[in-house]
Amino acid sequence: MIEWSDEEVMVRDAVRDWIGKEVRPHLDALDSGELPPYGIIRKLYSTFGLDGMARSSFHARIEKEKAGTAEEPTAGKGDSSAAFRLLPIIELCKVSPGLVTAMGVSLGLAAGTIMKRGTIEQKERWGLDLLTLEKIGAWAITEPDSGSDAFGGMKATARRDGDGYVLNGNKTFITNGPDADTIVFYAKLDDGEDARDREILTFVLDSGMPGLEQSRPLRKMGCHSSPTGELFLSDVKASPDRLLNSGGGGGRESAKQNFVTERAGVAAMALGVIEECLKLSIEYAKTRIAWGKPIGDYQLIQLKLATMEVARLNVQNLVFRHVEMQRAGRTPTLAEASAMKLYSARAASEVAMEAVQLFGGNGYMSEYRVEQLARDAKAFQIYAGTDELQITHIARDLLSR
Repeated sequence: MIEWSDEEVMVRDAVRDWIGKEVRPHLDALDSGELPPYGIIRKLYSTFGLDGMARSSFHARIEKEKAGTAEEPTAGKGDSSAAFRLLPIIELCKVSPGLVTAMGVSLGLAAGTIMKRGTIEQKERWGLDLLTLEKIGAWAITEPDSGSDAFGGMKATARRDGDGYVLNGNKTFITNGPDADTIVFYAKLDDGEDARDREILTFVLDSGMPGLEQSRPLRKMGCHSSPTGELFLSDVKASPDRLLNSGGGGGRESAKQNFVTERAGVAAMALGVIEECLKLSIEYAKTRIAWGKPIGDYQLIQLKLATMEVARLNVQNLVFRHVEMQRAGRTPTLAEASAMKLYSARAASEVAMEAVQLFGGNGYMSEYRVEQLARDAKAFQIYAGTDELQITHIARDLLSR
């Protein structure tokens, strides 16, 4: 794959036009946190019929599962719709990456975990409402003392209580945490084993359950259109129907599968930021006059633009490769997804900061947009695993060969 097809370009342009009318006019309210993202995301889904498609696909899948004819994903059975899912992500990230973060966690992580690990009853109870965005989901694994060491350092506990469980613990940096209706919650089974080696269980919780407290949005550097909060659990009683099937590898493997999806998706998000920063920088280089001529005539500015274009091409190629892998029915390994995220996250942050520098004093002002994109892009190097963690996963894979 070396470029988007004609059909994909049509979809891209339709989404781009919609974003110009429905998102760009609300940028200030989104970036201030005054306007929650969920109304805009739901409108995107309804405008393009994505909610109806999700509902139809869900019912077809459930009917097959009930009939015992559902097929397990197999290598070689490709996903022809991969590009169409990534294009809205790229276009939204040109304007407000936080919107994609809020949407991606609800659909990809919360709903995705339930649809992969849940029973038919659990999917019907929680999955459909999340997939159609009628409800908002959160995916709670990170804790105050266990970010990169998510599994070993986890302190949230699940204690057996009859045929159910009692949950205790705190989670932090939880996307959609303040507003989530449905929460996928990871905790360690309190069974007396060594704390670092205990089994990790995955539960589905509902907002308003006794003992569950969702904090107000945390103040942060960027991605203000994506509410982030804390969760506090004090003796929350979870009946057995809230426990997701551990499957092979238990909750650890479930989380790792989500890490692969999340990290590979960062490349598409990064591409959106890079393309927008480059577009804005080219326009500014042509119109900003210094010493009697456009700054684009100066070699230092040309170097910045050329470096941005190299980053754009490289990240675009990573996105294209990911599309082709999905079409071929192949899922990236954790190391491959980590490599994609490491490079693209760094590239987006570096390009955005160079755009700020190119704009000079204007780049430091919010009205010129590159300031917001630079703040938002920095999050790519932190969430879904820091740069340092990606390096560890890549190196371990190389050394194990």
